[in-house]
Amino acid sequence: MPLTWAQVFARRMRRHGLIEPVPARRLAEQVGVICGAHAQVMSAAEVSIGLRVAGVTRADVRAALWEERTLVKSFGPRGTVHVLDPRDLPAWNAVLAAARQPPGFAPGVRLDAGELDAVVAAIDGALTDATELTIDELDREVVQRAGRWAGERVMPAFQELWPRWRQAVTAAAFRGVLCFGPNRGNRTTYASPRRWLGEAATSVVAADEATRLMLRRYLHAYGPASPEHVARWLGASPAWAKQAFRFAGNEIERVTVEGDELWQLAGDRPGRATKGTVRLLPYFDAYAVGSHPRERVFPDRASERALARTQAGNLPVLAVDGLVVGIWHQKRSGKKAALTVEPFRRLTAAERRALDAQVERIGEIQEAAITMTIGTVSAGPHA
Repeated sequence: MPLTWAQVFARRMRRHGLIEPVPARRLAEQVGVICGAHAQVMSAAEVSIGLRVAGVTRADVRAALWEERTLVKSFGPRGTVHVLDPRDLPAWNAVLAAARQPPGFAPGVRLDAGELDAVVAAIDGALTDATELTIDELDREVVQRAGRWAGERVMPAFQELWPRWRQAVTAAAFRGVLCFGPNRGNRTTYASPRRWLGEAATSVVAADEATRLMLRRYLHAYGPASPEHVARWLGASPAWAKQAFRFAGNEIERVTVEGDELWQLAGDRPGRATKGTVRLLPYFDAYAVGSHPRERVFPDRASERALARTQAGNLPVLAVDGLVVGIWHQKRSGKKAALTVEPFRRLTAAERRALDAQVERIGEIQEAAITMTIGTVSAGPHA
C-alpha cells in the first residue's frame, strides 16, 4: 500500500496528541502511547506531556509522578531516564533487559554475572528496607550488603571514578528492583517499584511477549519504520531488531512511502494530512527522537541545524505538520521565560498565529509568563 510522508507525519502527530491533545483523564495512557517521555531534563518532559494532554501543567505531571503515582520515572528506551505509564513498566523492563547491551567497561572494572547478581540483590534489599535513598546512601548500603569490592572507585564517569557497583543501576531497574523516587531538595532518590507502585509493577512478563508489545507500540506511534530505526530508538543491536520483526509475523506488513520500503502494523490506515499544525517540541521530545528516517523528518537545513551528528533531541525544534522547520531556545528567570524561535523558512500568517498560540501554551504548562522573539538561536546543544 503506497503512502505519502504527509500522511505518515499526520498519523504520527495525531497519535502523539500533537494535533488534538487528549483529555486530562488519559494522561498516563498517552504517555504509554508515545512509549514514554524522555526525562533526563525533567522540565522538558513536563512540556512534552503537557503539549499532548489538554490543560495539563507541570504541577499536574509532578502530582501524577509523586502523589498519585499514575506515572513513574525509570529507565526506558536507550537506557535513558523516561517518564512511563506504570502499567507498562514490567514489559519495558523485560524488553530492555533482553535488548540492551551491557556497559563496555574493561576487565577489572566490568561486573561479572555473579557480581552483578550480588549488586542487584544488595540494591533490592536496601530499597526494600527504606523509603527512598540517594545515590550516596545507596553507596553505603550496597557496599555493606555486597562487600567492599562493590565500592572500589574504578568506573570512569564524568571525568572521575565512581564506585564499581553503579554500573548496575540500569540493570537493577530492568530487573524490577529500582525506579526513581521524588527529589530530596536537589538530590535524586531511588525507590523500590514494589513499595512505590505496588506488586503489579514487578510482575514478570516474558521477553517475547514484551518484545511484541514494544514493537506494536512503536509502530503505532512512529511507524512505518525499519528494524534499524527500532534498534536505534531502543538502543538495541540491528540483529536483535530484525529478529523482533521476524517474530511479529503477520502482525506487521511492508509498505512503500514515496519510494522508502518500510514496515507498519498490518491494516493500519493512512493519516489525514494536516495544514498549519505548529508545535514547539522541547529537548529530546519523543516525536523528534523516535521518528525516522531522519532525512524525511529533518529535511534540508534542519539536518544541519537541528541534529547533532544525526542525533535528534539535543536541540528543541519547531515542527510544522510533522516536519522540523526550525529550532528554539528558552531562558528562564523565576516565573518569567524568554523564548527565541529560529524558523528555517518564512512562516505564513496562519503559521505565525499558531506559533503565538503554541508559545502561550508552553507558558501555561511551565506556569510562567513567557515572551517570544523570532531570531537566530546561538545556544548549542543542551544549552
